[in-house]
Amino acid sequence: MAGRHYEEWQVGDRIVHDIRRTVTETDNLLFSTMTHNPQPLHLDAEAARASEFGQIIVNGTFTFALMIGLSVGDTTLGTLVANLGYDKLVMPRPVFIGDTLRAETEVHELKDSRSRPEAGIVTFAHRLVNQRDEIVCQCLRTALLRRKTA
Repeated sequence: MAGRHYEEWQVGDRIVHDIRRTVTETDNLLFSTMTHNPQPLHLDAEAARASEFGQIIVNGTFTFALMIGLSVGDTTLGTLVANLGYDKLVMPRPVFIGDTLRAETEVHELKDSRSRPEAGIVTFAHRLVNQRDEIVCQCLRTALLRRKTA
């Protein structure tokens, strides 16, 4: 099991996740169509070319989901009870087909669960960075994690 239990975390712990991902046209096309998002900026090369970006922009909800997915193996795999919420989600730069993305995580806050003594609440600050070291997505994820001693 790769994830850590609640008491194995400390505020300020930082992880640069090893897995990187180059975004493909297929990723963007499938995600956009599976989620019924017909935005021309994601699907129409001519419309995207005429936009201020000059090319297709990768669906932002794919970008967000990829950021969380890249972090799971090192953070919550096998220890998660539930994700409780996502806050302060921002996408300061667009992602384009062919961008290679990597995730970083820092523990922002730890809190004992009042309703579940066998678990605790960890707030992770996740960042997704492109090959130019530009932040393309970030958020706070609040997760309920099992305790090792439960």
